[in-house]
Amino acid sequence: MPAGSCGEEPTVDDQIDRTLRLLWRDREVRAGEPARGRRPTLTVARIVAAAIAVADADGLAATSMHRVAKELGAGTMTLYTYVPGKTELVDLMVDDALVERRLPKPGEPRLGDWRAQVKLYSDRTREVHRRHPWLREMSRVRPALGPGQLAGQEYLLSIVDCLGLPPRLAVAAANSIATHVDANAALEAESAHLERSTGQSNDAWWDQRSSFWGKYFDIEAHPAMNRTWLGGGFDQSAGEQAAEAYEFGLDRLLDGIERGRYFED
Repeated sequence: MPAGSCGEEPTVDDQIDRTLRLLWRDREVRAGEPARGRRPTLTVARIVAAAIAVADADGLAATSMHRVAKELGAGTMTLYTYVPGKTELVDLMVDDALVERRLPKPGEPRLGDWRAQVKLYSDRTREVHRRHPWLREMSRVRPALGPGQLAGQEYLLSIVDCLGLPPRLAVAAANSIATHVDANAALEAESAHLERSTGQSNDAWWDQRSSFWGKYFDIEAHPAMNRTWLGGGFDQSAGEQAAEAYEFGLDRLLDGIERGRYFED
């Protein structure tokens, strides 16, 4: 039920505990007794799926408990008996989206070398962001500690662990990869969102501002930009530039990690 509707206000520890219980609800069900009696028509999984559908269509701001309840044909207060509030709901949405990456689990077969395995993480993470552009709004500093989040960290650490890096550097390498992939996936999702919401491509947006270069751009103040321009450095479309920057950055990052394995901590 909504906090403060009756009884005492939940403590911070209570809020953390109930969120973790919801995030790991599948494990608790497997560990518990078999369900008996008639199954409820509404479940946490259905609520989260409906919330994700709303956010995909109309953005995270539109994903209120009232809106989700309406999509499910249920009363708003009914939802609170399953999920305490929007904060917890968003955590569940994020983690369910990350689970969609379907990253190989420990002991499952993997294809290719370590770089190919990083590429798999990259491709699937970017695809999830394309399907759910609202993920770009979520904190990567204080994530929800659910199965989807931990699966990504476990997968990356298992890859860099094979390189023989000391534990501290293995964490640094995994975090560097995740930061590069997540940040660029968020930018890509934002770009797609802007094009959909405005009906204008990024190239068209830049074309509308082409007069800037003739009226305001000072060659003497920006000689490096001018040389790059004349050399064709900006000839690609905005999308092509972003894609090349992403791949170039990831390749150089992996080159550096690979070289780092030959140096002592």
